[in-house]
Amino acid sequence: MSRDRTHYLYIAVIVAVIAGIAVGLAAPEVGQDLKPLGTAFVALIKMMISPIIFCTIVLGVGSVTKAAKVGKVGGLALGYFLIMSTVALAIGLIVGNLVDPGQGLQLTDELRKAAEAEAVKGGESDTVTFLLGIIPTTLVSAFTEGQVLQTLLVALLTGFALLAMGERATPILNGIGHIQRLVFRILSMIMWAAPVGAFGAMAAVVGATGMDALKSLGVIMLAFYVTCVLFVFGILGPMLWAVARVSLVSLLRYLAREFLLILSTSSSESALPRLIAKMEHLGVSRPVVGITVPTGYSFNLDGTAIYLTMATLFVASATGAPLAFGEQISLLVFMMIASKGAAGVTGAGLATLAGGLQSHRPDLVDGVGLIVGIDRFMSEARALTNFAGNAVATVLVGTWTGEFDKERAAEVLSGRIPFDETTLLDDDNDPPPPPPAERSDDPALSPA
Repeated sequence: MSRDRTHYLYIAVIVAVIAGIAVGLAAPEVGQDLKPLGTAFVALIKMMISPIIFCTIVLGVGSVTKAAKVGKVGGLALGYFLIMSTVALAIGLIVGNLVDPGQGLQLTDELRKAAEAEAVKGGESDTVTFLLGIIPTTLVSAFTEGQVLQTLLVALLTGFALLAMGERATPILNGIGHIQRLVFRILSMIMWAAPVGAFGAMAAVVGATGMDALKSLGVIMLAFYVTCVLFVFGILGPMLWAVARVSLVSLLRYLAREFLLILSTSSSESALPRLIAKMEHLGVSRPVVGITVPTGYSFNLDGTAIYLTMATLFVASATGAPLAFGEQISLLVFMMIASKGAAGVTGAGLATLAGGLQSHRPDLVDGVGLIVGIDRFMSEARALTNFAGNAVATVLVGTWTGEFDKERAAEVLSGRIPFDETTLLDDDNDPPPPPPAERSDDPALSPA
């Protein structure tokens, strides 16, 4: 019965999105006034991300036999993220150079001012600031500041510390397990506000942009969406099948509700907690999920890579100052580094674009104003592509490390083992992590 009720919940989300679009078109000012509804919903979701990541990683690291396993998972994940980001970068360059959608557009003073505002936001961060920002001010400030990488660092340190404590860590691990159940229960309650958040978010963006921006800049939008689809189904799909023998279509169908959330909020961060829960339910081990998913949200930005390449070429062409191939590579490599950690933030891609141009080609910054009006709609495609890439990455890393249960995945994807939408956890099906006293380097005592 709980699953039936949540089914109606997501039907309500679809209706809310349609209603939001209608209100935004019919009464633009009213639509813009509804923006706080969408902002509040995303803020509620973000409020839960740090405790969920912390609990998942600590329980995952605390349940492994050897600390080296965590390093192996992290190394494989980062290596894969680097390769796929490069592939996404190359695809964006190829399509952007072939389509050349920026010709014939004109800048206005209003657009120049909008570009200047984005350049200021994008220039606030650099690579050194990003790296230093991974270290929180205090042990608990990572939770209060909502920084995913800071939470990841604190959780890893906590997990390794518990691993070294041996059997004395058992009560702490049990307590964190109970906290995780509480946090996921709160998240399931928050999800009932999704229709309201979706309605406010869509009404605001449609009310602010209308259809004029879509008509004048339809070419770059269409090219970007097609490129994202080609990347997901032409690169990720075959790789997922070749490595894990999992159908991409089945995986995307399994994550359909999460994609709906992202579509309505334009932020992949709104679905991060549910991705963690669903990947564990699918059959990927807790350590792999706990490390790969949060890290992927900062380092596996396939959609953002495609966006930055195509948007850069678009701006250069529209302003009559096309970039040489060498300039394209150096500028986009900088943007890729500067964009880390911004996957779940709506509009962060636009700020990164403006900041990168300000640093390398200030004469092109004004052209960012041309893309401001449609960035929200491109943000949706970025977020969807980033999310799909992280879901695939989690399955692949789980397969490479032998931490993916293919038989369970087949049962889950076929619908025979349904996901519990009420608790978001498999309390009745999954055994608790082994206590530290049972851990040993003896292969006979290692988990299968």
